[in-house]
Amino acid sequence: MAKVHVFNAGPCLLPQAAIDASIEALKDFKGTGVSLLSISHRTKEWESVMDECRSLWKELLNIPDTHEVVFLGGGASLQFLYVAMNFLEKKAAYLDTGVWAHKALKEAQGIGEAYALACSKDKNYSYIPKDYEIPSDLDYFHITTNNTIYGTEIKEDMACPVPLIADMSSDILSRPVDVSKYTMIYGGAQKNAGPAGVIFAIIRKDALGKVSRYIPTMLDYRTHIDKESMFNTPPVFSIFVMNETLKWVKSMGGVEAVHKLNLKKAETIYNEIDRNSLFVGTAAKEDRSIMNVCFVMAPGHEDLQDEFMAYAKSQGMIGIKGHRSVGGFRASIYNACTQEDVEALVACMQEFEKLHK
Repeated sequence: MAKVHVFNAGPCLLPQAAIDASIEALKDFKGTGVSLLSISHRTKEWESVMDECRSLWKELLNIPDTHEVVFLGGGASLQFLYVAMNFLEKKAAYLDTGVWAHKALKEAQGIGEAYALACSKDKNYSYIPKDYEIPSDLDYFHITTNNTIYGTEIKEDMACPVPLIADMSSDILSRPVDVSKYTMIYGGAQKNAGPAGVIFAIIRKDALGKVSRYIPTMLDYRTHIDKESMFNTPPVFSIFVMNETLKWVKSMGGVEAVHKLNLKKAETIYNEIDRNSLFVGTAAKEDRSIMNVCFVMAPGHEDLQDEFMAYAKSQGMIGIKGHRSVGGFRASIYNACTQEDVEALVACMQEFEKLHK
């Protein structure tokens, strides 16, 4: 089979080492003679995986003792509700930088007073708002650090006068993060940390229990912290693959080393977009994501979109079609995407340009 280069926005390209370990565990989990799919989550063999996975999160992100890591099902979209249930007492503000940020805000508005402090919809979410002040009377300020659909990213940990909560679904583990600056960080695993089916949540423990409302047992983060993410049966397979993915990140030299690789990949493809006469980037240059590279045909060449899509596919490029709401192209270059993959896409863009000179 010809070499393929996977740029899917999610589920992501996973490290081959994690895939191989998962295949073996499906056949025989830790020498038990039982498939991972059939193992009891109450066995010491499984508990060791849970312990190792939590430990790796804490090690890779230097998570302080003030915070705990939990693993839950339901996707990041369910966390939009969890966040409001656990932290919204009087008022919260959201930075509206795209579809997922807007959906998070909508869920909070169903619980209490929540509003968009700043929004970039006026330019189709092509930039990160910067001219705003965070009021000191908020229960929390919520941000979405990376916007997969529009290719923008908040790349630094902001100073915030109120509790800061971040959806880091699509850029977690791609760069160093000062976890101490956040009351909570959460996200779906399927962009950088593993397969679909599990979310991670990194929560400051003393920030919980401050709201007056009743929180249903399953929606209360304290439930899952107290029971070490096993109040009910956890998504065993997804957590196993997550653990293997974290082991791969550590083997690569940790988050700092992976970040350097990500910066090089992003620079390589953005340089080609800026050079190539047939393409143009859609995100403001200062806010370009190092995870999701979004671009379109340059003005006057729009009629070549379908032709380039077909040409790229013939060259082994998988998953570069832009989100259905914005069109164009999107190359998602998550951690497991290699420099070789990126250079193959760049070569494809260059060859296509030669065909149309």
